[in-house]
Amino acid sequence: MKKIFFTLLLGVSIISINAQTKEELQTQKAEKQAIADAAQAEANALQAQIDALPGWKKGAFGTIGGSLSGFNNWYAQGAPNNNSGNIGFTVNGFANLIQEKFFWRNSLTTNLNWVKLDNKDDDTDSEDFNPTTDVFNISSLYGRNIAKNLAVSGLAEYRTTILSNFNDPGYLDVGFGATWTPIENLIVVVHPLNYNFVFADNDAIFESSLGAKIVADYTRQIGAINFKTNLSAFQSYKSGNLSNWTWSNSFSYTLWKMIGVGFDFGLRSNKQEALNFALDQFDPLAVPAQTEPTFDNVDNDLQTYYTFGLSYNF
Repeated sequence: MKKIFFTLLLGVSIISINAQTKEELQTQKAEKQAIADAAQAEANALQAQIDALPGWKKGAFGTIGGSLSGFNNWYAQGAPNNNSGNIGFTVNGFANLIQEKFFWRNSLTTNLNWVKLDNKDDDTDSEDFNPTTDVFNISSLYGRNIAKNLAVSGLAEYRTTILSNFNDPGYLDVGFGATWTPIENLIVVVHPLNYNFVFADNDAIFESSLGAKIVADYTRQIGAINFKTNLSAFQSYKSGNLSNWTWSNSFSYTLWKMIGVGFDFGLRSNKQEALNFALDQFDPLAVPAQTEPTFDNVDNDLQTYYTFGLSYNF
């Protein structure tokens, strides 16, 4: 009986010691975490001071997404023998020179995607990866400060596709006006004097014109989060048919070291591109007869894209 009593007493003591040890460890962990949080706050404050210093500031982050698959004798689907794949990536980079009296901001945004569907039972289909998403945009903004948050500025922005139909169309905006920076990381460009050069084989649809350029860009890193949103709009003084706008967004969250998850999406409205596409699809010999597309009757549907996948913070 005594042995049983002492055994029970020893077990209760061990449980009590373990419980006490666990509580002590949790307390120590909380104390260490508080110290680490305070150190991180100090490091963030020092980084903010470094970022505020004059000089070059460079950075880039991007998203990579992809999948590959192969089927043999998979009879439940329409093409039982096929190889398929999807590969895409985005890159958002910047190189900014910030000085007391002037700034020079340069940025690059690109989103490229390829898709492959090779039906091994069809000798006529393509075995290659074919481009789908194709976005390329580069800009350079120079400004001279006339007030704390206001500067006179000049902007050059070029956008096109690079995988197919390079520079057909291509758009080059060159203009002058003002740049407003109401808060840190937000840039608002308003250039009432801007010329939109349009390069394309079909100059009956794509036409250059004078107009106003508006750009709003917000790029920021908060801990493990990187995000960028950019709106670029051109309003033609000649005709609303020659106006266009593009809104692109990128988001990445770092999970381990420099690797994480990323999501990109974009919206665009461009009536010249919509009409050019509609004319490519138009068949004058179709029965019943089709109405030839024009600026007056074309459906200028909203253009969209998105990419989701792994991200890498350069």
